[in-house]
Amino acid sequence: MNVSSLNSTSPGSRSFAEAVYKNVIVTVLCIAINYINGTLIHTFRKHQIFYSNPRYILFIHLVMNDMLQLTLSTLLHIISYTLNTFSVSSCLLLLILAIMATFNTPLNLAGMAVECYVAICLPLHHCRICIVRNTFILMSLIWCVSSLSIMPDFFFLLATEPLSFFTSKVLCARDFVFRSSYSLKKRDASHIVCLVLVWLTLLYTYFRILFAAKGATGDSKKARNTILLHGFQLLLCMLTYVRPMFEQALLFLLPQRHADIRFASYVFVQIIPRFVSPIVYGLRDQNFRKYMRRYLLCRVIMRKNHLENNAVSDMKPAVSKKTHLYPETKP
Repeated sequence: MNVSSLNSTSPGSRSFAEAVYKNVIVTVLCIAINYINGTLIHTFRKHQIFYSNPRYILFIHLVMNDMLQLTLSTLLHIISYTLNTFSVSSCLLLLILAIMATFNTPLNLAGMAVECYVAICLPLHHCRICIVRNTFILMSLIWCVSSLSIMPDFFFLLATEPLSFFTSKVLCARDFVFRSSYSLKKRDASHIVCLVLVWLTLLYTYFRILFAAKGATGDSKKARNTILLHGFQLLLCMLTYVRPMFEQALLFLLPQRHADIRFASYVFVQIIPRFVSPIVYGLRDQNFRKYMRRYLLCRVIMRKNHLENNAVSDMKPAVSKKTHLYPETKP
């Protein structure tokens, strides 16, 4: 996760009103997207059809990872606007988690593409390969691989920097903390290797499904469309890596709009892509759509019944009073 460009402008050079409305926009977007993702997680937990299916387990892992990455990036954004410097030890914890969460996304997409490939091209082996236990093993491997992208930098930092550095305060950004040339070169190499492998996985699975689905069944069409959406998500992930070059080009054209360009690129690169996952499965997937609609309708019906019960209870005293004033006469 590259947040160095976000922190490059010192808070003292920004107006208070600008900092407030930008932080409010980012916070509102973060809360709204996390609320939608939280609803997906709640729906997942309530129904066995989801938490016993490896496909949905991988999807919820992607959603939870997006929530973690979005929360950490928003926190780093707010810190960059409110604090000029931040403790290195605390910054390290936030940066490591944010970098790992960012690195997890393309790996998770590759795992979901492989699951689609096995379901369509190897249906007889799907029940043996894609089981819940193997899914959790895959998720553990994803976190291990993502840790390899940053933990060597952390140990290199421990070995090369003096102890006073970890008690000092710096701008909380990767380029200001992991500032050695080794870390910069390793970051670029790990990004290139990861993206190349994930793209090869997506292309291989897509064309194998395309060639295997000559009958054009509904499941194969859905699998192809899902992998295409995974490719679109991966393109959005790649914006994180091309963001510095994109910002430099815009700054060359509009040097007076420095802070606005940084903020706009942050929103489009770090926040908007986190909204894609709920759309892919929350709206496209029939099972999620059905259960989420049922849950929302239940909430509406419960609220309507509650209002009706309150109205009936309010009418009871008036009815009792009317009966008392006009008693029935027996014949």
